[in-house]
Amino acid sequence: MSEENNFESLPLRSELVENLAALEYRQMTVVQQKALPLILQGRDVVARAKTGSGKTAAFALGMLNTVDSSQLHTHALVLCPTRELANQVTEEIRSLARRIANVRVLTLCGGTPTGPQVGSLERGVHIVVGTPGRTLKHLTKGTLKVQSIKTVVLDEADRMMDMGFSDEIEAILNYLPRKRQTLLFSATYPDGIAKISGRVQEDPVHLDVTQMESSAEIEEHWSLVRLDQRLHCLLDALEDMAGTLNIVFCNTKVDCAEITSYLRSANVAALTIHGDLEQHERTETLIRFSNQSATVLVATDVAARGLDIGKVDAVFNFELPTQPEVYLHRIGRTGRAGRKGHAISLVTHNERRRLEDIQSEFPHTDIQEYELRRVAEPSSALIPTMTTIEISGGRRNKLRPGDFLGAITASKEISGSAVGKINVLEKNTFVAVDKKVHDQAVRILNSAPIKGKSYRARSIT
Repeated sequence: MSEENNFESLPLRSELVENLAALEYRQMTVVQQKALPLILQGRDVVARAKTGSGKTAAFALGMLNTVDSSQLHTHALVLCPTRELANQVTEEIRSLARRIANVRVLTLCGGTPTGPQVGSLERGVHIVVGTPGRTLKHLTKGTLKVQSIKTVVLDEADRMMDMGFSDEIEAILNYLPRKRQTLLFSATYPDGIAKISGRVQEDPVHLDVTQMESSAEIEEHWSLVRLDQRLHCLLDALEDMAGTLNIVFCNTKVDCAEITSYLRSANVAALTIHGDLEQHERTETLIRFSNQSATVLVATDVAARGLDIGKVDAVFNFELPTQPEVYLHRIGRTGRAGRKGHAISLVTHNERRRLEDIQSEFPHTDIQEYELRRVAEPSSALIPTMTTIEISGGRRNKLRPGDFLGAITASKEISGSAVGKINVLEKNTFVAVDKKVHDQAVRILNSAPIKGKSYRARSIT
């Protein structure tokens, strides 16, 4: 390991260095290596880096390095475009902070009641991670106090611009102390980024590490389809090219509903996510998809960023987006962590211009034409092997993943290899188990006390 790429070479507090070693953060990613020293110096930074580049750890370590957990005031604010990304960022900050005693991190997002958020803010939090709308609501009501904020982060700033949050961001920044550190992270550089940087940052350092990062290995294809045959062609594409986890992107919520209904009628285990779902519905959907209880996630572009799903095998564009950069965000969900990915787009004659715009805007993209075919043996990957059980206990009951794994396997009826991901939330827990042992697992969880208390278990698939 080169010394310059070692976290120990940086002026980080000992708790962070020890925790990074325990988490097996062995070497800095490119964006961490370039941005973190500047962040630790207190500089304003504009960093262009791909999704999944490790930028969250870069800004999280910077703010955690100076946080004083004995002082119950808000030290840092992170703004994110979506609830999913905000929740993901919160969990990573908590993970990185776990050896610093009593650091409080709070998520402020819509889709959840404001009452508990107000209660947490009154008790005091050190780091707030929020979406622009809900964060501004707390600022205007006076429930979020920001006079002590030292650092503000605009995460995926380009996406927030795309989603129309410019006015909210401007309003939020007007509430903050003028003397602060401002960090902007973005995958692309639309004009709005330069404008907002010029207004809210002081002598920022500009970094672009996208060319230094290893390129994702994604095979990109497009197929010419008739408008009235698009649904059938999507099914053909899935049966031909699907992997274990697949995302179908569409442009409207109406398409989302129609596609999901069609796929389910064809016995494809499809779930849907879009902006109208309540937060608990979104959370449950993403858990079921990522734990492989479903094989296809049908999503609008609200899900193009910030989903905590690391191993998406293939992306299917039911329709090309109208903005070329959105295409890159979509296909960037696959081909991560050195894995090969696939992306295929369905294009009608009238949509050829969109394809040409993408190829013109991003000449390095190599999108090959592909002739769809009806396969004799549909991909077995479309059949999920797991199913999900919900249990009525979670973190507030002091429960951990090991408690559920122990309960399921204690009788020796079910082996540990038949248990998949275990997601422990505040009030409930989701456990993925092999379909073959689903009934036994539900029976065991309903009959075996966990830490001396009984909980209700039910299937949600």
